[in-house]
Amino acid sequence: MKTTLQKLDDKYLVTLDGELDTASAAEVGETLQPLYNTNGLDVVIDCTKLEYIASSGLRILISILKGAKAGGSKVTIKNMNEDIQSVFKLTGFINIFEFEN
Repeated sequence: MKTTLQKLDDKYLVTLDGELDTASAAEVGETLQPLYNTNGLDVVIDCTKLEYIASSGLRILISILKGAKAGGSKVTIKNMNEDIQSVFKLTGFINIFEFEN
């Protein structure tokens, strides 16, 4: 799993590449730790290359969302494939995140 975090002028950009499973969740969570307090910057999570997400990965995303909302920021997820979309629909996460294509 490759995770990239970039701080741009007005937002954070996260790129997820590979399988966000239980084995990779700890490392991904550590990489994305700064997003638990976004200091007013919005977060965009690019899932173009994300192949799989486990419940441990979903917990990371919900933690980022909670931190962002507490700081007045929003989290947008973009470019999810159909399999990842299905996971979000089954878990109800489709109703709590913002999405763009």
